[in-house]
Amino acid sequence: MHHFPLISIITLNYNQTKTTCDFLESCKNLTYPNYEILVCDMNSEISPESEINSSKFPFTRLILSDKNLGFAGGNNLGMQEANGDYFFIVNNDTILPEDILNVLIKPFLENKNIGMISPKIKYYSQPDVIQYAGFTEVNFKTGRTFAIGHQKIDEEKYSGLKETAGVHGCAFLVSKEVYLITRGFDERFFLYYEEWDWSERVKKAGFKILYCGDCHVLHKDSITVGKRSLLKEYYLNRNRIVFTLKHADKNEALWFKFYYKFIVYPFKILKYILKGEITRMKTYRKAYRDSKALLK
Repeated sequence: MHHFPLISIITLNYNQTKTTCDFLESCKNLTYPNYEILVCDMNSEISPESEINSSKFPFTRLILSDKNLGFAGGNNLGMQEANGDYFFIVNNDTILPEDILNVLIKPFLENKNIGMISPKIKYYSQPDVIQYAGFTEVNFKTGRTFAIGHQKIDEEKYSGLKETAGVHGCAFLVSKEVYLITRGFDERFFLYYEEWDWSERVKKAGFKILYCGDCHVLHKDSITVGKRSLLKEYYLNRNRIVFTLKHADKNEALWFKFYYKFIVYPFKILKYILKGEITRMKTYRKAYRDSKALLK
């Protein structure tokens, strides 16, 4: 297997065993000859042991955590337990095509300066529509970036291998070497923006981050947390602030603090009041307060 380094596929399960089993079914069709699968369960209410095991799903190990470590901590646990030379971090609410590992590993074997690669991500419900085809550079004065091709019909211009600003947490391949150098996810993020934080640290360590448009995953999108959940509201807003101020230079940080405090924050508070979404407003205020504590 010298020409086929071991790839550890790492995915999380949290009260979504049926969804995870659908993902594992798609893995049975993988043509890459040397991989293992680690399913890290984040203390689901009902243990998935009877459904997820190596007898039903070959090459699969189930790792049970006694608490929910979040996306960051859960995947760190998986990488600590993995045997692979490369780690494929991928959401359990995805479906994998058979050739994805073959395509993603090739650039790593040809260029030692590559640190991470994300495939094209398309919607499971609309398989011709793109969710991610790379990211624009982060504007650290606003804490914003945009997914290239988002909500666009897939076409030839979204194919090929291109350098990009960051990987998408839904699916990316990273080498064990890069993991050991950069120490994986910062677990303070717990959920959301953790892949952006790791991407920035990987680039600062001298590695390139690529987007590969010649393979894709189909993503069911926000199954675990829900698109309008208060959990998502809290962590997205808290971690946007933490990420930006962690990586911005001094001038960018000053601009961002002014922009957020006097424009973003009052606008969102007013919007929630006008919509009568008082619980969501309180969640947002807590996210803003907690971001300050996390940065100390």
